[in-house]
Amino acid sequence: MEAGAAAVGPGGQALRAPQVQAAIAELRSRLLAGTRTVLGITGAPGSGKSTFAALLGELFGADVAVVVPMDGFHLSNAVIDGGPLRDRKGAIETFDVGGYASVLQRLAQPVEPVVYAPEFNRSLDEPIAASIAVPADLPLVITEGNYLLADSHGWQGIREHLDEVWYLESPEALRRRRLTERHVLFGKDRVDAEKWAHGTDQFNAELVHATRHKADRIIPWA
Repeated sequence: MEAGAAAVGPGGQALRAPQVQAAIAELRSRLLAGTRTVLGITGAPGSGKSTFAALLGELFGADVAVVVPMDGFHLSNAVIDGGPLRDRKGAIETFDVGGYASVLQRLAQPVEPVVYAPEFNRSLDEPIAASIAVPADLPLVITEGNYLLADSHGWQGIREHLDEVWYLESPEALRRRRLTERHVLFGKDRVDAEKWAHGTDQFNAELVHATRHKADRIIPWA
């Protein structure tokens, strides 16, 4: 199938904004070279990265693209429970950055028949190993996460494995509302959800925003 020829559901209409279409057209031309492209999607918590990446994957189709989220490299609760990191889950130091870098390197240089990547299960609040299969002949890998452009806590090595990075930018009020509703959906009461969205999440958002200038594209995404 030609890259970008897959059918897209109703949610994919959001990809028709002119700036998004321009980015997709350039990405499609890159895929015509016949080599593996690893695209990073970053932005502050609640900016819509997972939704955007899923829609982009749907647009290109399963025989062209796969999404490998950074969230699959969360440290497990068994590692952080009982320590100071438990109350900062989602912060930059609560991920296995070395494991993420290693998988990205294997994805960027596809010599293995299949690379298996982990996925984060929000219902369990845990990463699940070897949940995503990435065959060597798949031309597009989309990885999304907060810290793709960070240069602290060991993250400075991530960018070298990504061909492009797009930064998603959402209106601040909408972004915080999304975060609050997400926390409520997965078990927090509303008071705790709002406290987390305006506390831990906001600190992380400010760290991510400071990396915005390093992105190849800024994508408005509401």
